[in-house]
Amino acid sequence: MDLDGSLIATDLLHESTLKLLRASPLALLHLPAWLMRGKAVLKREIASRVDIDVTTLPYRAEVVQYIREARARGQRTVLVTASDGGLAKRVARHVGLCEDVLASDGQANLSGLRKLEAIKADCGAQAFCYLGDHPVDLHVWREAESAAVVSRSSSLLRRALSVTRIEAHFEPPTVSLKRYLYAIRLHQWLKNVLVFLPLLPVLHELTVHIVVQALLAFIAFGLMASGIYVLNDLLDLESDRKHKHKRFRPFAAGEIPVRTGLAMSIALCSASLLVSILLITPAFVGVLVVYMLLTTAYSFHLKRRAIVDVFSLASLYTLRVVAGAVATGLPLSLWILSFSLFIFLSLALAKRFVELSGSPAEVQQMSRDRNYHIGDVPLVLAGGIAAGQTSALLLSLYLQDQQMILRYERPIYLWILIPVFLFWIMRIWLKAIRRALHDDPVVFAARDWVSRLAAGIAAAAFWFAG
Repeated sequence: MDLDGSLIATDLLHESTLKLLRASPLALLHLPAWLMRGKAVLKREIASRVDIDVTTLPYRAEVVQYIREARARGQRTVLVTASDGGLAKRVARHVGLCEDVLASDGQANLSGLRKLEAIKADCGAQAFCYLGDHPVDLHVWREAESAAVVSRSSSLLRRALSVTRIEAHFEPPTVSLKRYLYAIRLHQWLKNVLVFLPLLPVLHELTVHIVVQALLAFIAFGLMASGIYVLNDLLDLESDRKHKHKRFRPFAAGEIPVRTGLAMSIALCSASLLVSILLITPAFVGVLVVYMLLTTAYSFHLKRRAIVDVFSLASLYTLRVVAGAVATGLPLSLWILSFSLFIFLSLALAKRFVELSGSPAEVQQMSRDRNYHIGDVPLVLAGGIAAGQTSALLLSLYLQDQQMILRYERPIYLWILIPVFLFWIMRIWLKAIRRALHDDPVVFAARDWVSRLAAGIAAAAFWFAG
């Protein structure tokens, strides 16, 4: 039986390459040199530098059962794969159903005709059934007594049937559009409503141009964020598979191939930059590039550094507010920037507090992936509440700023913002302490009716003040 795409719903070369890049991004510079020496060399060099946890891989349960039944009938079962032998043998040991392993060895890449030669050398004159999933497996099926096909492709099934007998057919479930939308985190676009924040103080002065530019900024940030989310999921495959909820994500579950995910990430980020360059201001493009670089750094490195990670998240949220201002040409004071940094730092710490308040297994995962420990809970709690209260203080000082007062005819209405905001931030932390904050705080706020009511009151206050 084949391994990649057949026994497991993923590709070991792709996964090991991503894990290598996550651990050492500069290794990307070595890949072309290794590949020039042959694909087998590339696989061996990568495999020797990473430690893949084969117990978390998305095994196809129906294929494993098929192999188990073959063993029960007395058939000899052999894993034959183009993946590197070191990784393939670890998979075979974990599955416990393979009597032998034929794989790439650093010199020969066991694919296509080479795989057929290895199988014939192993079988001698005996007939064999081969389980595969790719058109390249037709080389083997032509010489096989029968085939087991793992594919949704009716074309591949017909081609296999034209050269041998089909013993079994396993059709992986079709990936729905909903799963692709989940993979790009379409629901996380709610965070990008922050680009509209600079519009609140000038609700009475809005023009069509300002609204259109803000909408374009929202779309551009959504596309860029989705591209980075996909990349982030690809880099976190192994840790996601150990999480009780994240293991069901499309990439972790093997529903969407890794190479498809990489193509999605590149396409989304490119579309974001294209929209920004063609339709929005050059200053916005600069902010978007900074956001892209910081988010990429967060995905590769910063999110595994305690405290650094929450400051990075706060900065990413604040960049959305800055982007809304530069896209529309509206002024953005240091008061707003300071307020944004503190409030988003508070929300980022709320997210970490909820994660640290989970089960022992979840806390252990946090320790491995985020470098937070159970003893850090008091610091996270105190820092988050303090940051939230400081943001309320900054809001009250901002409302007393002379330029702010002169901008409105009836600035007294703006004072309603202070008790409303204090109530809201204290409610967020109450939810966190009670472990009722199940989502990203910004996404939670966008969905929560109390938060939407508070935002409506704030918008009405700006309107009546104007």
